[in-house]
Amino acid sequence: MAPAVAAGGPVTRALDALGHALALAGSMTWEITWSLIVGFTLSAVIQAVVRRETVVRLLGDDRPKTIALATGLGAASSSCSYAAVALARALFRRGATFTAAMAFEIASTNLVIELGIILALLIGWQFTLAEFIGGPIMIVLMAVAFRLFVRQRLIDAARQQADKGVPGSMEGHAAMDMSINAEGSFWRRLLSPEGYTSVSHIFVVEWAAVIRDVAAGLLIAGAIGAWVPATFWQHLFLTGHPLTARLWGPLIGPVVSVLSFVCSIGNVPLAAVLWNGGISFGGVVSFIFADLIIIPILIIYRKYYGTKMMLTLLGIFYPTMVMSGYIVEFLFGGLRTRTSTPPITAPGSCGG
Repeated sequence: MAPAVAAGGPVTRALDALGHALALAGSMTWEITWSLIVGFTLSAVIQAVVRRETVVRLLGDDRPKTIALATGLGAASSSCSYAAVALARALFRRGATFTAAMAFEIASTNLVIELGIILALLIGWQFTLAEFIGGPIMIVLMAVAFRLFVRQRLIDAARQQADKGVPGSMEGHAAMDMSINAEGSFWRRLLSPEGYTSVSHIFVVEWAAVIRDVAAGLLIAGAIGAWVPATFWQHLFLTGHPLTARLWGPLIGPVVSVLSFVCSIGNVPLAAVLWNGGISFGGVVSFIFADLIIIPILIIYRKYYGTKMMLTLLGIFYPTMVMSGYIVEFLFGGLRTRTSTPPITAPGSCGG
């Protein structure tokens, strides 16, 4: 019997570790499901009553008012990073300026309602507030950087590449305009039969757009939370040196995001793991912002706008994410009490 016991030991431990990872993922899934339903419902209502041609008409220049409108319209749009990138190109091809399209893209992944709710549930309300403050800061920094460093000939080259219509991901989602065509007041249009149909269709499409990333994010976060030792994160995030950790967090956060390959709201569970592992407040925020520079999306940028613009976007997005993280770290310095989240109580503990 001794050999059987010895053989079963590693298998039992492996099954226990797998069960712990799945339990963490399942717990987080239970926490965020209702918030996704609420967020997607509100997003579907807004997308149903705001016509796509109206969005394009409002984004035809780079004035501060236009960038602010792009931010607001993006916040009411899809929360899927791939869909946001595809929709930004569609708006750019239809006449929106490149800066306005990028502001729309950033807002549609970082300022949506469901993201704020999930952040509050998994990490704390401070992060929801920080996200909705840091997001506009990043957009302002991006707009300034575009005005200072991006030449018109590069934008013209990007438009020529965009007009080729090279496929990347989620172009079908971006091409669909399921807004209500009927005239009348907001409530009359929304409560009409066409309104019910439009909202329900958009709701389903939004779920289909993000389900892959949400599932991947939950599974990855569960696995990392269960299997990666806490000491690894403590060394990576320099937790033994508080001041250095605060400076290092916003720099390393986007790098971890890029390597995780998870985007959209799917990276929030992993952000909770990183927070409990010791990354700084600003590091969490910059990590979440970096869903727009993960490797698959950089490849899509290259297809959409060409190699030079892809490198330009990376060269502008990364510093603005880092700077936004620093600003949020400074603003929320007094709110850095660590939160204890039920789904991930001790990264790296496998229950023995």
